Amino acid sequence: MIGWIDTVLQGVMLGGLYALFAMGLALMFGVMRLVNIAHGDFIVLAAFLAIGVALGVQITPALIVLVVLPVMLAVGYGLQRGVLNRTLGKDILPPLLVTFGLSIVIQNVLLEAFSADSRSLSAGGIETQSLRIAGDLAVGWLPLLTLVAALALASGLEWLFGRTRLGRAFRATSDDPEAAALQGIDHRHVYALATAIAFGVVTVAGLFLAMRTTVAPSDGPAYLLYAFEAVIIGGLGSFWGTLVGGLVLGVAQGIGFRFDPGWGILVGHLVFLAVLLVRPQGLFPRTRD
Repeated sequence: MIGWIDTVLQGVMLGGLYALFAMGLALMFGVMRLVNIAHGDFIVLAAFLAIGVALGVQITPALIVLVVLPVMLAVGYGLQRGVLNRTLGKDILPPLLVTFGLSIVIQNVLLEAFSADSRSLSAGGIETQSLRIAGDLAVGWLPLLTLVAALALASGLEWLFGRTRLGRAFRATSDDPEAAALQGIDHRHVYALATAIAFGVVTVAGLFLAMRTTVAPSDGPAYLLYAFEAVIIGGLGSFWGTLVGGLVLGVAQGIGFRFDPGWGILVGHLVFLAVLLVRPQGLFPRTRD
């Protein structure tokens, strides 16, 4: 029994990381109906930026965020305002092609800058420390902090979208950009702000990823897949749903790993397919007001 409890608990911790991967993707799709194929690569880019800063200056991960976060916010705003806004329209193909091209560019730039070697970010020893719950049952402090960060971001994004003026602008431009423009809302600026916030979430995801495991320049597509599955399982338009989707995916993989090390990823994919078959709208879809 303890073994199964530990399996589920570790799966929940892993699901917190997947939820972090997914929230930025959910935000961009929710506001602009844009599927960012390069999303996983931007997570890896944020991770390598954090690693590069750590190599240059010996500072804590908390201070690294203060360096990397403004850079990623600016990249997100500039990318949306200068490039992605030009691709938006009734045809979904142009943004897919552009972000696919960005994925290839990011991978090759990282290969040139850091080589193909896997790297990680030191968290000052917290990555090896654990919190004992009872008997042989324990959870690592770093996975626990990752889950707390995912909970905080889901709560913060739900509040932003539901209770603030900016959130109302996001929802208005998502529903009808032309009607929003008649009310004086510049949808290009609003879209760019949404992408900047999404890239802020990506930065947090990249930092926790680099502290938790090693990352390589070619890892982006795998993280995109996990993010996409978490968003679809949870239901489009709901950040709490995205969080739950990440947890479901993490627990499914944890159970698969318990049976066989090669089954974890497969079981996660099978659960994703099962949700698509039984409830294609996801577990907690948000209906439009």
